[in-house]
Amino acid sequence: MNVKSKNSLVVIIILWCSFIFSGCSTYNNLVTLDEGVKEAWAQVETQLQRRYDLIPNLVETVKGFASQEKEVFIKVTEARSKVAGAGTVPEKIEANNQLTAALSRLLVVVERYPELKSNQNFIRLQDELAGTENRIAVARRRYNEVVKTYNVAIRSFPSNLIANAFHFEKASFFEAPGAVEEPPKVKF
Repeated sequence: MNVKSKNSLVVIIILWCSFIFSGCSTYNNLVTLDEGVKEAWAQVETQLQRRYDLIPNLVETVKGFASQEKEVFIKVTEARSKVAGAGTVPEKIEANNQLTAALSRLLVVVERYPELKSNQNFIRLQDELAGTENRIAVARRRYNEVVKTYNVAIRSFPSNLIANAFHFEKASFFEAPGAVEEPPKVKF
């Protein structure tokens, strides 16, 4: 072998090693981002579970004051059941969006009963629920930020080559449902 072919072989080996190390680094970055999405979703689920656990107490308290509002209670209970039965992240997002809408209708019912709004048990539950809703909003925002970073990484060149080769899939955003974007209308 002459010197020229040895140098060419060395250059090829160096380029090949650089390509392998770059691919490994990209793969590890995608794994880290994927785990970040899972961790952020776990934080969202923690807050959703907290809300899920508060709802029966809130419903029972309101029921004592507003027994004629049966349809609203049924909708909240049905929506809560859908949350319990949801399996995938998109199903959980949809079920929780339905629960949010049902809860907003429940809060409209509360506005019709001034004596309920002054009940200490209800006030405490309402404060807990409001705090939980704030935590959900923060966790949802953080989750969506992590999802955006991950989705951009798996779609950007050249990391998309690694993402496709190892079947990294696009993550779903947790967006507020259309019904929640408008505040509920209170009618007396």
